[in-house]
Amino acid sequence: RYGALGTMAVGEGGPELVKQLLERTYDIDMPDIVAIYLENEPQYGVGPQDVALAIIGAVFKNGFVKNSVMEFVGDGIKNLPIEFRNGIDVMTTETTCLSSIWITDDETKKYFERHGRSEDFAELKPNGVAYYDRVVVVDLAKIKPMIAMPFHPSNVYTIEDVVKNPGDILRKVEKDAIEMLDGAKVDFKLTDKIVDGKIKVEQGIVAGCAGGTFDNICAVADILKGRSIGNSEFAMSVYPASQPVYIELTKNMRIADLMQAGVTVKTAFCGPCFGAGDVPANNGLSVRHSTRNFPNREGSKPGNGQIASVALMDARSIAATAANQGFLTSAQDIDVSYTKPEFNFDDTVYKNRLYFGYGKGESEKGLKYGPNIADWPEMSALTDNLLLKVACVINDPVTTTDELIPSGETSSYRSNPLKLAEFALSRKAPDYVGRAKKIQLEEKARVNGENVFENNSELKAVVEKVKSLGFSAEVANTGIGSVIYAVKPGDGSAREQAASCQKVLGGWANIASEYATKRYRSNLINWGMLPFIIKQDVNFAKDDYIFVPDIKNAVIEKRSEITAYVVGSTVKELKLELSNLTDDEREIILSGCLINYYKTH
Repeated sequence: RYGALGTMAVGEGGPELVKQLLERTYDIDMPDIVAIYLENEPQYGVGPQDVALAIIGAVFKNGFVKNSVMEFVGDGIKNLPIEFRNGIDVMTTETTCLSSIWITDDETKKYFERHGRSEDFAELKPNGVAYYDRVVVVDLAKIKPMIAMPFHPSNVYTIEDVVKNPGDILRKVEKDAIEMLDGAKVDFKLTDKIVDGKIKVEQGIVAGCAGGTFDNICAVADILKGRSIGNSEFAMSVYPASQPVYIELTKNMRIADLMQAGVTVKTAFCGPCFGAGDVPANNGLSVRHSTRNFPNREGSKPGNGQIASVALMDARSIAATAANQGFLTSAQDIDVSYTKPEFNFDDTVYKNRLYFGYGKGESEKGLKYGPNIADWPEMSALTDNLLLKVACVINDPVTTTDELIPSGETSSYRSNPLKLAEFALSRKAPDYVGRAKKIQLEEKARVNGENVFENNSELKAVVEKVKSLGFSAEVANTGIGSVIYAVKPGDGSAREQAASCQKVLGGWANIASEYATKRYRSNLINWGMLPFIIKQDVNFAKDDYIFVPDIKNAVIEKRSEITAYVVGSTVKELKLELSNLTDDEREIILSGCLINYYKTH
């Protein structure tokens, strides 16, 4: 994300990229534009993560910028170095915005020049009069060092408040977390981190696109120079964001300062952000300058009774905490003179190591396929009716894409749909895969011509009740599949596998009160899954059957309301919404998925 350089990018799943590779259009309605007006300048000790968390805390829960473009403007921008701006911008995804973009100025121009790309700079700023749908005013001078407590970037407090009143705040976090971890058999505690009235942290991490910038790591080195992180259980790791950053930190001796203080310095790697590096211990508390602190993002598995707590902080306050032997400390409570060295970009490592093949295609050379690259399974077109079995019920206020498909241990299977699907909801609902597969077996048998409505006594009983309502539910015209119910699924990354794994396991739909992001909803559609919305209160249970009659015609005729039936000991009617689908999206759903759609278009 480089919105601070004048680039507006939209996070999407793989199928949306496929459309571009096939030179198909990518169409969205004109989004709302929300001005993020920055004024004044940050206080001593305040870094980009502090500003980002303050904004996220203000706009996430009320949906103020959801699916909108955040446009950063205001006189305060001139007081922010470019890496400070980048550090804020990389976090805007956590607000659920569509994208973000900043005005550009001489500071931006210098950044392009430093990277040998001066011709790419363009000045961007609003006209003399500019109209916005909404405005967020951010007084940089009032922002203090912040902490996002477990388990969401919007769960924001000032570090000052947490240090002054740890008991009440941590008890509230415990209470909220237990509600959010609905059904997870974990013994979650945070108040046991209070030692002599202070909060003891076990781990500090500064990493990735959010934390591993040159400016951040230099600030960390300034704080820790001549100090020690101690020899207790507290440990700290720093991951520079790129090899050129790592090289420059080595040249200016900041790496040496960090290592002498006891910090472990590792190569550029996204691992801590997705649970493949520095996974905190069960029941541990980690403070991180990274992008997210979801309950399983860093590698813990609540569904298996394992839970670690991650709080988000700015690199400066993490360093202050490290200098204080792991006791939570604000960067404003430590005395340091920041040296602010210039970054000298050197692309030698790229020239020596990367293959620059753009525009130099060698079609005569074949691609090498590893053992874990596999084709997608065949996917059926939408049938006249659907008989859905509830395979998972998630009553959490928000469900992240990390909970739908974890990231860390799945990395080696990203090109093997069947093996990857084995990890679906593994950290949240370990029984989901088995349930979905069991339902899918009946659909496979149906597609192969077996009369599953006669052979399976459970299906037979359900279909008889359906027919008693006057519907024609025959094997030939009624697809069988699984469905997930979640209150608000899809927060976080654009990972398409959150949807594709459900489809590979026989999923036909999601039912939700709302979808956290446009990205996740788009991914559902591209994989041929119906993104149902439900407004009424229905207490779904695992193994409930939901019969959706005439769904194919409903999609064709652009009906916005669908009448469906929960079939159990009794039959209950429910209303599902299916609105705001484009004509192409309807065709994709009818085809069964984007792959099928492109086979025939």
